[in-house]
Amino acid sequence: MTEEQNIARVEALLFVAAKPLRLKEVCALSGLKTKEASEALEKLLEICRENKRGVAVIKSGESYQMVSSPEQAEVVKAFIKDETTGDLSKPSFETLTIIAYRGPVSKLELDRIRGVNCGLILRNLLLRGLIETDFDKEKKETYYTVSLDFVKFLGLGAVEELPDFERLHADDTLDRILADKESSLA
Repeated sequence: MTEEQNIARVEALLFVAAKPLRLKEVCALSGLKTKEASEALEKLLEICRENKRGVAVIKSGESYQMVSSPEQAEVVKAFIKDETTGDLSKPSFETLTIIAYRGPVSKLELDRIRGVNCGLILRNLLLRGLIETDFDKEKKETYYTVSLDFVKFLGLGAVEELPDFERLHADDTLDRILADKESSLA
């Protein structure tokens, strides 16, 4: 693989992660060797800094994260304020519905179900206090559930009181569709 391909690979991982990734994680996810991944991450960090892009890569120890650049703080701040105080967007409602009926659910599972990166939506739902996270140490993955504020806002006593909750929560149709989709890609 060329240096450009390595950079593109780690860039894609940092973009969809929406959280810091350790060098070891980048290696495991990208299939790159430690030296290749480290060089690609450092080069990406340098490219973002030198080209004054809207996104930047920050580094702390051996962890890297893609963030908006400090120069774009005002526009990002305005966007986030609108996203966190205005009405929920259709994608936010879809994500919240999936979490309510399928929770606890991981970000990866949400991304697969919706077919897009849900990182920003999850962050906004967390900021609004509509969802909560729980980190599974064994699976090393964060899972999302609706918050008590969400349940309270809907005037319910528990999330299980949502319409058709038992049927939709236990339905495995989506699992089968995703499994078929994955096997056809393999």
